[in-house]
Amino acid sequence: MSKETKLRNDWTREQVLAGLHIYLQLNYGQLHARNPKIKELAVWIGRTANSVALKLCNLASLDPAVLASGRKGMDGASKVDKAVWSELLANWDATVLEAASIYGKLAAGHGLEVADELDLELPPTELGRTRTATVQVRVNQARFRKSVLVGYNSTCCISGLQNESLLIASHIVPWSEDTHNRLNPQNGLCLSALHDRAYDQGLITVLPDYTVRVSPKLKSKSADAFLRESLLRFDKAPIRMPSRLAPAPEFLAWHAGHFGFI
Repeated sequence: MSKETKLRNDWTREQVLAGLHIYLQLNYGQLHARNPKIKELAVWIGRTANSVALKLCNLASLDPAVLASGRKGMDGASKVDKAVWSELLANWDATVLEAASIYGKLAAGHGLEVADELDLELPPTELGRTRTATVQVRVNQARFRKSVLVGYNSTCCISGLQNESLLIASHIVPWSEDTHNRLNPQNGLCLSALHDRAYDQGLITVLPDYTVRVSPKLKSKSADAFLRESLLRFDKAPIRMPSRLAPAPEFLAWHAGHFGFI
């Protein structure tokens, strides 16, 4: 058995979770040994960058959205890989937070703050638990946003807008309604600020077949030229699909049903 093969086969659960943390921040085209984050993690866990890249490709092979796009990732996902992926599907938030904690401990040992990793400006120092809770919410929101925008290549899935400062990582099932999928990118859509607002108010939805529907409330105002161009023309159009972790049909069905589209 070669050294590289042995390195692929003896990953611990904690190391796979650290790799999962990276996987959720990278698009498929970034899963290569030259990627700085992959090289960095490799140093932290005493592996080669190629070994880490292969592990992330093994995780990609378990992602239905990757397979649906015609890509296969890498063959040879281990029992540990499959077990971690099963944990992820069973409880996204718990698994993502555990992965982030493991990665954070590795990062802290090398002088990296979580705020640096997410390019997040934390709020001013406050006393006690208030600041701790505020920071955690901000970090989790930033983590969800990064994962969603990476999957959609920072492109609104309805309009095609690519200005990241005008994009929102929109929850399909709201934060308050599902405490197990707040960090799940399959519970997210990348939308422009306008389309996010319309989606949040139930003026548009995305059906489980990944097509847009516009509310009759907006269609009754079709004389508005801006409305026709920015919203009405997308009725029944397919959304742009992410490169990984596609929105889950059951979440889309919840939103569509909640606002009376189905």
